[in-house]
Amino acid sequence: MINPLHFDLLSLRLLIFAAESGNLTRAAEKANMTVSAASKRLAELERTTQCPLFVRLPRGLELTAAGQGMVEHARTILEGVNRMACDASDYAVGVRGHVRLCANTSAVVQFLPDDLAQFLQANPNVRIGLEEALSEPIIQAVESGRADIGIFADNVPAEGLYTLPYRDDRLVLLVPVGHELANVRSVSFTDTLGFDYVALNQGSSLLRRITDAAVGAGKILKVRIQVSSFDGICRMIEAGLGIGILPLQAVRSELLGSRLMAVDLSDDWAQRTLFVGVKDAAQLAPEAAKLFEYLSSVRG
Repeated sequence: MINPLHFDLLSLRLLIFAAESGNLTRAAEKANMTVSAASKRLAELERTTQCPLFVRLPRGLELTAAGQGMVEHARTILEGVNRMACDASDYAVGVRGHVRLCANTSAVVQFLPDDLAQFLQANPNVRIGLEEALSEPIIQAVESGRADIGIFADNVPAEGLYTLPYRDDRLVLLVPVGHELANVRSVSFTDTLGFDYVALNQGSSLLRRITDAAVGAGKILKVRIQVSSFDGICRMIEAGLGIGILPLQAVRSELLGSRLMAVDLSDDWAQRTLFVGVKDAAQLAPEAAKLFEYLSSVRG
């Protein structure tokens, strides 16, 4: 049986370097070791795991299936150790607590930079770990305890959480300059469905919102390209690859009027609310409770 105590962090770090470079010499240089010491450590790691981690080739190293799995575990372990070291350092300089916050892209791009800056200015001894994610995984993270606080869109069910409104935003239709809708003041979403769309990837609350609206109108949303970011959508629209729907405040101001045109949507669902939620407000640590109270108060 493999004894987990036989793994050491230096060898795991070397394993990652070797996997990334595919070359023992370069891996040894990055780890500040001699090639012979690095080779000995990797061999010892293979003896500990009782399986080959690399195929030795004339021109380098190639991971085996076992090696690929070990590299993923090694990254997780080293990330955890790094977080532990950061936490210890924070406590040493007076940080009182950490808050794990998950938020969707709309919140991260539009509101959280200013909101968190203001909160941390008043609470300098609180450390916030912010992770950007889709609304559904955010809710799951809060429900499972992997996050203290989540911010997500209003069209994603969150029955297991205690939620309060966070911020309101307005969705607009984005079209390239010169598009036939560019000079229209307001348009119904239904009237845009003859055009190709650029949209976010599957799982996003925004894609769900416009897909549901298309289905409700008995029409098809023709998604030509899907990307993972708001900036990606803007770039594709600017290139003439389709039109799209984004929160107005998420579009960089220098693009509006020069490369992209924002057209108001007449549909009620274009006005939406982002919610902030927790699993149990009464069970929050003091720092998390303070942040939750703050985030739920900035709307007005």
